Amino acid sequence: MRVLMTGDEAVARGAYEAGVVYASAYPGTPSTEILENLAKYKEIYSEWAPNEKVAVEGAAGAAVAGGRAIASMKHVGLNVAADPLFTIAYSGINAGLVIVTADEPGQYSSQNEQDNRNYAKAARIPMLEPADSQECLEMTKAAFAISERFDTPVLLRMTTRVCHSKSIVVTGQRQELPVRSYERRPDKYVCTPAVSKKLRLHIEERTRDLLAFSESSQFNRAEYNDLKIGIIASGVSYYYGKEVFGDGVSYLKLGMTWPLPAGLISEFCSKVQKIYIIEENDPYIEETVRMLGFAPYGKNTFPPCDEMTPDVIRRSIFGDTLPTIPHSTDDVINRPPALCAGCPHRGFFYEAGKRKNVMISGDIGCYTLGTAAPFNAMDTTICMGASISMGHGAQKVFDMAGDGKRVISVLGDSTFFHTGINSLINVAYNGSRTVNVILDNRITGMTGHQNNPGTGYNAMGESAPMIDIESLVRAIGIKHVKVVDPNDLAAVNSALDELLALDEPSVLITRWPCALKKFSKEDKEEFSGAYSDKYSVDEESCIGCKLCMKVGCPALSFDSAAKKARIDRIQCLGCSVCAQVCPKHALNKEEK
Repeated sequence: MRVLMTGDEAVARGAYEAGVVYASAYPGTPSTEILENLAKYKEIYSEWAPNEKVAVEGAAGAAVAGGRAIASMKHVGLNVAADPLFTIAYSGINAGLVIVTADEPGQYSSQNEQDNRNYAKAARIPMLEPADSQECLEMTKAAFAISERFDTPVLLRMTTRVCHSKSIVVTGQRQELPVRSYERRPDKYVCTPAVSKKLRLHIEERTRDLLAFSESSQFNRAEYNDLKIGIIASGVSYYYGKEVFGDGVSYLKLGMTWPLPAGLISEFCSKVQKIYIIEENDPYIEETVRMLGFAPYGKNTFPPCDEMTPDVIRRSIFGDTLPTIPHSTDDVINRPPALCAGCPHRGFFYEAGKRKNVMISGDIGCYTLGTAAPFNAMDTTICMGASISMGHGAQKVFDMAGDGKRVISVLGDSTFFHTGINSLINVAYNGSRTVNVILDNRITGMTGHQNNPGTGYNAMGESAPMIDIESLVRAIGIKHVKVVDPNDLAAVNSALDELLALDEPSVLITRWPCALKKFSKEDKEEFSGAYSDKYSVDEESCIGCKLCMKVGCPALSFDSAAKKARIDRIQCLGCSVCAQVCPKHALNKEEK
């Protein structure tokens, strides 16, 4: 059957056809849709894990128990999962285990641009890199066979363009496999130093076998045409090269990229006159080519970062790009991202941004936008869960300095479950006096509304225990906890005053659903009437002071000619934050 699929959809289909029975993930662009599509197959148990480490450990346990398993995540998620990854590489598996890393050259929604091909090399596990959706399906299926043949987890490395681009896929049938029998093997799975020393030697034997396998892999192939130029590429960079050079040059397409096929690479390089290596981010392939004694044009020709698109390749080699339709950018308005109209984070950041002598330690999520104007209410963002940990360390040093500076740490509900809990335990245990804010918008917002342990539903849409954040925070040892409606500016302001006056750790929970969320029956009961109001401007009362513009709502604008505020009724969701800010009460709720 021929179907148009994204790469993420094709990976899910490949896992289904390979007989996978267990899938776990933490949402993160561009990997999120893999688990979302896996959850559609009733034969596969699918779950959102609290974080990527838990996802990989769950999948590893399933594989050891005898069921084929897959864990997927974005590139920075593999950092979180690195601890189990490196040791599972030693112990091996029983049934097949595939770990998907979705890298993001170009950093469209990520805090860094790391190249996770280096993880395969460091952990010494085989890696496959698909270039299109058909290869996503085929390589996913092949990865499970490789995993079981060589007793190892396999890394499937995707990139944004492969994850989200669509191409034709020929699908097959599911391979129903019996769960493999489990054998108790402390000498294999209990990685004490004595056991791991023996397993370490096994890795060397496995690597030699994998090297031979890579040389003959169906996913590594040479395409010989004109021998004046030879292109070496992996993943989507192969198609970028094809778009620029066409079929007039020779190609070495690498699909199994750890271990790299040194013999195949040497043979190809020996036959061509000039070698271009097209790869995104690190000179991963280039380093091997140079070690083999060749002098390719790699990062000395192409940029060291961002996507290696056809325009970038043309500019790097030919000094120019293809001609385009003449156009002017003079009238193009800069449109930075903003919190949505009605976003429940707006009220908190409006009040927090006005605080003096305060550092706001931020985190990963929609609320990272609190750093921008008009709020200017976030000072740091590193990785998930870091806001509370960094805030703790900063507060300790500010206290040493004795200047009275205080720290407010901010993160969302899903991020709190991800790694924020551990950080808050550290705060409670070590007696920091930070104010820790959990922005509970009742869903995992930034990645597209996936359920989490606080929503009451799991990845398959089934009812699940709903973790009460307030109770959990108190159980950790936090005595001072406040829960407020973030749209109530007076309540937010009062809570911040109260908690900042303490010399003990405290937690402020802002609880209101995301403006874009599809309400569950529990939401409808708790937040009855939310987002059902509309506000409008009384022009006679409006004095054009622009104070309402400081709430940064996309539904608000200012008519410079009339010197009056305007509300786009279609966008307005009735949060009332702008109305609370107006000194003349010119913004009022419409009568129904």
